[in-house]
Amino acid sequence: MRLRMEFSTEPFDLDGVPPHALEARRVIDEAGLDVEVGPFGTTAEGEAQAVLAALDRVFRGALGVGASRISVQVTTVPDPPSEPAAGPAAAPRGTDTQTPGTDTQTPGTDT
Repeated sequence: MRLRMEFSTEPFDLDGVPPHALEARRVIDEAGLDVEVGPFGTTAEGEAQAVLAALDRVFRGALGVGASRISVQVTTVPDPPSEPAAGPAAAPRGTDTQTPGTDTQTPGTDT
């Protein structure tokens, strides 16, 4: 299962990047998650175990260097649809894979 977490740390600093935000980003980078940084927060995505472990480190690290609040939202990420194999073997059961009009049996003959 994959998870996506979106988080922001406070207090905000309009003149620079606060130490708690830098620490949270360092933790996420080290975790190897897919990261997107936005103006109001950071999104990180990966396997559930990696995301949850990183989240614990984000909490501890950011709070340890001055964060007064961490807002988090965690959601599951749907698995991408798997691509069917090529050829007739990929057809669902009960599906006729013969192209219409390609019957080679001559009408009136039994084989």
